[in-house]
Amino acid sequence: MRSLVYFVATSADGYIAEPDGRFDRFPVQGDHIDALIAEFPEMLPGSARTALRIDGAGRFDTVLEGRATHQVGLDAGIADAYPHLRHLVFSSTLDAVDPAVELVRDDPLALVRDLKRADGADIWLCGGGRLAATLLPEIDEIVLKVNPVLFGEGIPLLGGTRPVDLELIGVRPFEPGVVWQSYRIRR
Repeated sequence: MRSLVYFVATSADGYIAEPDGRFDRFPVQGDHIDALIAEFPEMLPGSARTALRIDGAGRFDTVLEGRATHQVGLDAGIADAYPHLRHLVFSSTLDAVDPAVELVRDDPLALVRDLKRADGADIWLCGGGRLAATLLPEIDEIVLKVNPVLFGEGIPLLGGTRPVDLELIGVRPFEPGVVWQSYRIRR
């Protein structure tokens, strides 16, 4: 069975973005970027993959986004940030998306359960916090790219969820102070 992995950047105090949605204080240079390119090339947006001449696959073949996360790409003029992956956007407010992107209005949990049972590689939950909270019963692993910054307030990593026990399965520190923390959800 495929795994659903919430692999997301966060501030040290647990916010995936500042209150206005900005996350530009997260470092974009350093050996953590080299590790991401080497180990998870599919997580790079299509434009970055083209510029870096990357065409390799990795752990994921499907990406899930909430509306606000998808909006980040739209605001930058990118209708499908991940053309190399099956790309699903969950929203009850969007009217349409790029034809290559699948707009999901129905029950996210039911759809993810179906995706996990289907053949394929693992599924990457890119963001956001409310979608992650909704999908928490189906998340198998959480990988936090913890950045050396405190926002104080903002968009939480998991918006409105219950307590969950985690099992630490890995910690990787990087030069600019970024730390990848990997957890398995204890059921």
